[in-house]
Amino acid sequence: MKILLTGGAGFIGSAVVRLIINSTNHSVINIDKLTYAGNLESLQSVVDSERYCFEQVDICDSEKINLIFSKYQPDVVMHLAAESHVDRSIDGPADFIETNIVGTYQLLDAAKNYWNSLAEQKKSSFRFHHISTDEVYGDLENPEDLFTEETPYSPSSPYSASKASSDHLVRAWNRTYGLPTVITNCSNNYGPFHFPEKLIPLMIINAINGKPLPVYGNGHQIRDWLYVEDHARALMKVISEGEEGKTYNIGGHNEKRNIDVVNLICDLLEKHKPEKPKGIIRYHDLITFVDDRPGHDLRYAIDASKIENELGWKPKETFESGIEKTILWYLSNSDWWQRVLDGSYSLERLGKGE
Repeated sequence: MKILLTGGAGFIGSAVVRLIINSTNHSVINIDKLTYAGNLESLQSVVDSERYCFEQVDICDSEKINLIFSKYQPDVVMHLAAESHVDRSIDGPADFIETNIVGTYQLLDAAKNYWNSLAEQKKSSFRFHHISTDEVYGDLENPEDLFTEETPYSPSSPYSASKASSDHLVRAWNRTYGLPTVITNCSNNYGPFHFPEKLIPLMIINAINGKPLPVYGNGHQIRDWLYVEDHARALMKVISEGEEGKTYNIGGHNEKRNIDVVNLICDLLEKHKPEKPKGIIRYHDLITFVDDRPGHDLRYAIDASKIENELGWKPKETFESGIEKTILWYLSNSDWWQRVLDGSYSLERLGKGE
């Protein structure tokens, strides 16, 4: 397949690109605006492949998006481009409305026009795969409850509301125009190449540097954690075997309280990096509780039985195995995250139109 993938310089997108190039015969056209979270250094291992190419394009630019479809003639669209940080959406929701809602509309419109121009055989095999989040469902009160594909939407933050809106647009383009779409909603991802503003990489890097480990509220918020490479495998399963018009929830079967995640990170750093910055006796001593964020959902948990039963996917990593791999990666790849922290990674944008 020739796969047009949006947001391929981001955390999850780059994992999918690496999987496609390293483990399949498919080719991928990566289009990414290269906002602050887009990092081409995450793709250094595949950049020389003849089956990979990159275009710096904003999905809100309808003219350029239409040209991309015309130039590359993709068989599949995998739409991962999104603004995704909840705190940033609270402080400045406009970018989330523009990218996640308007950008998805522009991409759907271009995909529809392109799809309508295809010969019947290619038209029937075309797919538009929209990658979304479990946060569209809101939160869960009953400890036994799980998000299913039929759970009503109840987003809490500007971020999750914008993703819920984009999900609705994708379903509308399927029902109204017949565009063959599929949607996946995933739980919290973690793993290598994760941008340091997110919980797990922030805690790892802060601990290494002897900085406070800020935990919202009492840290009892529960998330289901999904190793990013498991997620990438699931997305490829859906795009190759998923049924048109369906939604699949993707989860890691790893519900953890935030405070327990942070404590486990500290435990593993004691094991793998016992030498600490001056004045630090235990990594756990760096844990600091801070005021909770507005509208903070208490618990997310996904029922991923549908994708397991219908497509045969289930995660390979437990949280314990995945978090240890993640910590070892950050300890071995300080050059990558140091360049993110000091901003030098953004020099990748020079000469690429930004």
